Amino acid sequence: MDGTQVDRILQNPKFKEMVRQKSILSWTLTIIMLVVYVGFMLLVGYNKEFLLSSLSGGVTTWGIPLGLGIIVLSFVLCGVYSYIANNKLDQLNEEAVREVEAIAQEKGPN
Repeated sequence: MDGTQVDRILQNPKFKEMVRQKSILSWTLTIIMLVVYVGFMLLVGYNKEFLLSSLSGGVTTWGIPLGLGIIVLSFVLCGVYSYIANNKLDQLNEEAVREVEAIAQEKGPN
């Protein structure tokens, strides 16, 4: 593949759309996770009393479900990414690959 073919691939609208959507999705999920995690760390640092307070008058404190919630949220966000990547981004990827193969076939095998 020569430089002209690479440029045509990089300028391909489907390729650009796939890269844009993947970037938006990745950054959105990353920001959500960072805000939740940093928020929890700030809560640990500045409001320990809340985390040490009883959830329902028993032994369980607020810190336990909040900590577990962060772990569960990370799995949920991974699932969201996988679902969107498999159902939307893969279609764009397949379309872009087909067009890339067509571009590569124009020059013929090297």
